[in-house]
Amino acid sequence: MNLQLARQTRLLIAEDQALAKSHIKYALEQLGFQHIDYVDRAAYALTSLRTRQYDVIVCAYDLRQEQGGYNLFEQLKTEKIIPLTTGFIFTSADTAIDVVHAIIELQPDEFLAKPFSVNELDKRLSKVVTRKKVFHDVYRYMDEQNPEQALKELEFILVEPKNAEHFPLALKTKGDLLLLNRQFENAKLFYQSIINIQNFTWAKLGLVQCYIHLDEFDDAERDLIQLALQPESMLSAYDLLAELQIKLEAYGEALECVNVASDISPRNVMRHITAVQLARLTHDYEGQFNSAKKVVRFGKNSVHDTPEMYLSVTRAGIDFAMTAETSQTNKIIKQSNEYLRQLKSAYPKVNLDHQLQVISARIHYLKDENDKAKDLLDALDIDNLEEQSVETLLDSAKAFHDLGLRGSALKLLDKATLRQKELDAPNSLLSRYINQEVVEKTAISISPKNLNDVAVVQYKRGELAKSYQTFEQAFRVMPHNPAIALNLLQASAMRRSREGKAEASLNSVMKKCRFTLESASLSEEQSQRYETVKGLLDQVV
Repeated sequence: MNLQLARQTRLLIAEDQALAKSHIKYALEQLGFQHIDYVDRAAYALTSLRTRQYDVIVCAYDLRQEQGGYNLFEQLKTEKIIPLTTGFIFTSADTAIDVVHAIIELQPDEFLAKPFSVNELDKRLSKVVTRKKVFHDVYRYMDEQNPEQALKELEFILVEPKNAEHFPLALKTKGDLLLLNRQFENAKLFYQSIINIQNFTWAKLGLVQCYIHLDEFDDAERDLIQLALQPESMLSAYDLLAELQIKLEAYGEALECVNVASDISPRNVMRHITAVQLARLTHDYEGQFNSAKKVVRFGKNSVHDTPEMYLSVTRAGIDFAMTAETSQTNKIIKQSNEYLRQLKSAYPKVNLDHQLQVISARIHYLKDENDKAKDLLDALDIDNLEEQSVETLLDSAKAFHDLGLRGSALKLLDKATLRQKELDAPNSLLSRYINQEVVEKTAISISPKNLNDVAVVQYKRGELAKSYQTFEQAFRVMPHNPAIALNLLQASAMRRSREGKAEASLNSVMKKCRFTLESASLSEEQSQRYETVKGLLDQVV
């Protein structure tokens, strides 16, 4: 690096390993840097960054105290603590594939694998400092949320031959800004023109985003299938496939895509949150609980670490316990109570009386302690919940509905609907889930925990029409439960045998039941019953 430029550059080094810190200090002194601050904790880095302006931050990915480098950089980006004009370089001795993907997703300016030489550090710092100077005005306008002016500044960069080495980044940034400015037709033409010259992966991914926003779904799916097969674009492709499937309201397919992406890069908490929301929409209660647990695992000491994070996993556990086999219920309740303990330990001073009272009521109900559950709900004032979140209103509605208090449950769901409309998020996954809850809670008066048992009693009494309807309701809210699928399939076979022919709707129900059963791990008794029911269906046909 130019010595004068090095002397003008202010650096912040976040490193807690003595040997690594000694090495980097020696290297920077050799390169002529004079304005250097060193910290060994994320909290100290945040304090420095809130009081001083730095040109470049060099941060260890694996800081061992508190947040860690990953969570620190995520917070810096989320809360916009540093401007885009500040460079960020990650260093790490761990180059495992999941670490590399995690770093790439956060998009630092550079990444240095430890140990690195003085020459390697010099090259990376030179690239970052030079790049930030060239793009300074572009980034300044982006920070000011003025994409139109930023686009104009990019054109100045692109017409200067001396900036040739920065053209690829300038073109990529131009595409990003066109998307940010919702100029999808212009962005589409831009990306197509880039691809005609050179097949940049970023251009192909940008073009797919245009297709999705312009409702050109066939083109988007065609390109994404190809991009998902390429290692460098696989992760982004699965994210975009999920986005496409959500737009098509194919939530099960979207969840599969999100889960694949989460396996590739497990540290992305927002992706796990999306998985929780999609699992709820598809009634995948076990998947919801597992994804919520991952939110806690990777969200601790990060910007995602809030009381709601712990409440979400506890509620997911209760939802799962409501629909699980009796043998699993106690284990799931125990896990949920452990997350409650962690919540109270992490946030002892936060007032969560209403939320915890509702959760306690739902756990009492799971234990068949209905009187205790009802006493807790009777003590709640559901007419004055202005301070409560949409999620709290939803959980409260579930508690009232479980105990047969459907009027109060629907009243709370109305409040949740209105609250969500105030947030102006009509097409969000949460809004869609609220709508689904309203429809289901209006149509189904029995709790998920009791639906199957009620249907079995009806079936044994010979009330075949009633039992079929109740089994169908149970399967509607628990489509992944093989016991319920088997019961509904048997009731469907009896109905088909009685009526002599099957309507299209009945055939559809039986097809879904068989899909669940073929996908599940059945017990010996369930396997034998399934073979018997299939034989009955064959006789009817």
